[in-house]
Amino acid sequence: MVPYDLEGKRIVLGVCGGIAAYKSAELLRLLVKQGAEPRVVMTANAVHFVGPMTFEALSGKKVLLDLFSGNDEATIGHIQWAQEADAVIIAPATANFLAKLAHGIADDALSTFMLAVTCPVIICPSMNTNMLNSRPVQRNLETIKKDGHLVVDPCAGELACGTSGPGRLPEPHYIVDYLAGIMAPKDFRGKNILVTAGPTREAIDPVRYISNPSTGKMGFAIARAAERRGANVMLVTGPTALEAPPNVRVTRVETAAQMAEAVLDFMEHADIIIKTAAVSDYRPCSVSERKLKKNERNLELSLERTDDILREVGRRKSGQILVGFAAETHDLESYALKKLEEKNLDIIVANRIGPPDSGFASDTNKAVLFFRNGTKEPLELMSKEKMAHLLLDRIIALQEDRQ
Repeated sequence: MVPYDLEGKRIVLGVCGGIAAYKSAELLRLLVKQGAEPRVVMTANAVHFVGPMTFEALSGKKVLLDLFSGNDEATIGHIQWAQEADAVIIAPATANFLAKLAHGIADDALSTFMLAVTCPVIICPSMNTNMLNSRPVQRNLETIKKDGHLVVDPCAGELACGTSGPGRLPEPHYIVDYLAGIMAPKDFRGKNILVTAGPTREAIDPVRYISNPSTGKMGFAIARAAERRGANVMLVTGPTALEAPPNVRVTRVETAAQMAEAVLDFMEHADIIIKTAAVSDYRPCSVSERKLKKNERNLELSLERTDDILREVGRRKSGQILVGFAAETHDLESYALKKLEEKNLDIIVANRIGPPDSGFASDTNKAVLFFRNGTKEPLELMSKEKMAHLLLDRIIALQEDRQ
């Protein structure tokens, strides 16, 4: 399996003396949560904003503060850390640090450490808008980019100094996502992947609809994982509260008919189609233009079938790999195999709904993969992000078998 995100990766987090240093603690927490093995180097000024004990408690490792504390960790530790690091993040990166990095100045632990680094480096500038836009800072940023370092543009908004504009440190989850994209293998480079996610809604009247509990988490996880691995991703999603994954084209729809239109329009450009969406099987035969008022009688609805998008995609596909999902309460294998055959799928991911740790709304999933060649693969309980990468691994293997 392709290494899952940042698991086991040695990441060095450099923290400079800016007000955004408080976000660095959350960034460190997320790195640990992703399975990384982070270490922290702080400048002397950073200590005025967040104490080293905070980072030591979160990482479980000693923070490197200076080179002259009298122990071996400080004396040669920065060289060893640089040699062992899989990636480095500087967040926040202040104007002072950018100047040192651009000109090769090494007068503290962090700037000296950086001269020995050979792995990918992500720089996250954060400062006052006028400082950021100043000619010296912009020149230094250009030099840093030419030296091969990656710069994450700061966000715009209200700053601690009272001004408003670019200069805010991006949210920690965005930085972690960016890092994961850098670290992931690019085995899907040049591939076009169409993913569907979320529920659909079929209106009864202006305020009521038929839908299901799907949150879109599985589809969004697949879209994000595919983008990280180099794919061009189109995500067609029903209503969901999830943020669009970075660098993914997103089309938002409401109804099954709208999803069908979008999918059938895009499918001819796709090499791989992964349909996780929980599409409504039925819709009301008629939709009231006004809100239906409650009365003493029961309300009866006449329902009609919606278009079977997966079946139509299976009928139309010409060489694409088609993956479907089956969420069942019982007879999981028989229903999954029937769907695999009837809808001309290459893989179907079957999971049982009902358990709180699997299926709709949960952050984890437990499933069985059924393949067109008759084999099956039961999967243990895992995060939906990990399952997304595992599914992509199986798709890569399927493509290699076809060559």
